[in-house]
Amino acid sequence: MCPVLEMFTILSTMFEGKRLEQSLFRKIKPLVFMFLILSSIILTFSSLPKVEAQTSIISLDPPSGHVNATVQLTANISTVNGTFQVVFDEFNVTSGDATGNNVEASFVVPDAVAGSHNVTVIDTTTKEKDSRTFTVTTAYYLEVPKIEPPAQRQESDSAPINVTITGGESNTTYVANVTVEIPYNTVNNASYTAMLNLTTSLTGSGTIIADYSGNFQQANTSLIGEYKVLLNSTLGTGSFAIGLTNSTEYHRNQTVDIKALYQPSENVTLIITGKDVNYSADQRADEFGIVHYTSWAVPSNASMGTYTVNITSLNTTVKNPPDVQNFTVPGYAVNVTARNLASEPVQNVNVTAFENGDPTYNETSDSDGLVALRLEPGDYTYKARYKNETVGEGWINVTGALSQDITCNLTNLRIVVLALVNGSEIRIPEASTFLARADLPETAEDQNTTDINGTAVAHSLLPDVNYVLNVSRYNMHFSTTNIKSLRVNGNLTAWFDVNVTCPTFTLQVNVTDSHDQAAGSVLVKVQENMGGIHYENRTDAQGMAIFNSTFGKYQIGAYDSDGIKLNEVAVDLFQDQNISLPCQLYGLIVTIRILDYFGQPISNVNVTLHREGAMPRSNHTQADGSAVFSGLTGGSLQVVVYLLDQTQPFKEGMYSVVTSTTIEIRADKYVMLAGFLVETSQLATVVIIVATVLFVLAIEVYRRRHLKPKKAES
Repeated sequence: MCPVLEMFTILSTMFEGKRLEQSLFRKIKPLVFMFLILSSIILTFSSLPKVEAQTSIISLDPPSGHVNATVQLTANISTVNGTFQVVFDEFNVTSGDATGNNVEASFVVPDAVAGSHNVTVIDTTTKEKDSRTFTVTTAYYLEVPKIEPPAQRQESDSAPINVTITGGESNTTYVANVTVEIPYNTVNNASYTAMLNLTTSLTGSGTIIADYSGNFQQANTSLIGEYKVLLNSTLGTGSFAIGLTNSTEYHRNQTVDIKALYQPSENVTLIITGKDVNYSADQRADEFGIVHYTSWAVPSNASMGTYTVNITSLNTTVKNPPDVQNFTVPGYAVNVTARNLASEPVQNVNVTAFENGDPTYNETSDSDGLVALRLEPGDYTYKARYKNETVGEGWINVTGALSQDITCNLTNLRIVVLALVNGSEIRIPEASTFLARADLPETAEDQNTTDINGTAVAHSLLPDVNYVLNVSRYNMHFSTTNIKSLRVNGNLTAWFDVNVTCPTFTLQVNVTDSHDQAAGSVLVKVQENMGGIHYENRTDAQGMAIFNSTFGKYQIGAYDSDGIKLNEVAVDLFQDQNISLPCQLYGLIVTIRILDYFGQPISNVNVTLHREGAMPRSNHTQADGSAVFSGLTGGSLQVVVYLLDQTQPFKEGMYSVVTSTTIEIRADKYVMLAGFLVETSQLATVVIIVATVLFVLAIEVYRRRHLKPKKAES
């Protein structure tokens, strides 16, 4: 029987055993039945296992591809932040840690035969796994190994051709049809073909190397140009180039290696032409038809440029295209860095290299001061020019590629802006400097702003020029300096220093208190808006403080003896200034009156004033209940009242004081009685008792008077 029904039967029996009334049982029975059903449902659902992420592959992207292709795998595993493995068939291709339950991984397809393969993700903690199918497709590759330029293959050289298959059938022989198209457009003999047998391995991969022209009947490299290579017409393409020389570049004194293919013992004429070069030689091909000439070297005085090799037959061979090829004499990379006398790189320096007095190459320095020249071996002079002035000359000896610094006669100007503050020099930041040539006053050689150390630097200046330096601050010009030369005692120098001192003006500050009277002994602070210029002084009896302050913009503040700011004002000090600084909250008189319940003054009460940032001040009330505090600084004041030398305050409160004023505080709990301070509640009790006694006495008197017996009449 169902446990719920059993429970219901038991409860029914219990109800009947107790002889409950039938009507009551009928009312309770449906409620109990419903409660038991709901409890059973809750227990059933609570006992169900929690749903967890299962190990599964969501996607493979792409689902098919060649060997060595990269595949993105997305999956879930059961273990949160657990480790996983990805297996391709039986090979482990990657592993890692999940993010939560999510797996994002990539792997490279290993060597495998064409067809379907299992990709499996494994939760290494629970050993759960899931698989998807990946299809390997066959790939064909054709490659001709490249020769690193400027080297090149020459006529009569062979060229290796690599044919590779991946993802093919296992242990299967494929026929590779390799065709080489030679570089001319005649109909006959336009291409050569080789049939190659390529056998794959157990994993469906294989490679074979064919030699052009060894594996191609009657094929050769007798023509210059590009040879195109095709695999089965469309499965793969490649190419290789053939020339006359073994390089497309030569330097001075290097031998030019020339090779051409003609008929055996055929006579040819070889000609080399170029700037100031016109060389020819007659040659005979050997028994294999090869003309190999290595008897000419680039002259030691050859100019950089393009040269041409031309070979023609003296017999009957006519080539199309003809044996004509260019090569260059490019010069070595000579990297020159232009630097000033402070060894800093200089931009826009034009450097010209001369050989035997003739300009050979010129270039302008970039932002790193680099000048990239191309020079052949030899001795060169150079001239460096900057802003139409010659700033350096010297020698460059070239034997190969090199890097070299050249020094230019250019000087750095260091400008220091100073101020004299309390007898000490202070460096001034944010001062603007404008440097111009005296003959071109509107053209800036350098515009700069002093840094936090009060320094500005004008880099790489011509040393023998008359300069004008103007300095300003807050857009206000205050100094002009003429600099005749950047030499020191007639000698060139890396750094030339100029100090500029800011002017000083008189600043008079007049401080008044809340009564518009001179406020003496008030601390006045003068702080410049930028930099560290700072002055302090106290006002004299006339409320005056005088400063000799540096040109600038200032904040001027007045402070009382507790360091509380009384007022502040901004001042532009570009000339002598006389300013007033009223302090309406300074020198206030505040009277605190303590009154009892009936408004009578209470004397000898301790009153203490507190103000943030200031020392507390205390006083006792006089006979009129007043405690007077003079010379106060207004603001938010806390008043604390102590009665009868109590240690705990009787009353306290916050008051905003902006003028001299009287503050009345009622001690409602007390009454002055015959010179004594009595609590109001005690006084009320005494009054009630006295009133009661008087009332009783009055009644008794009344009673005695009216109830007295009268005399009998006679």
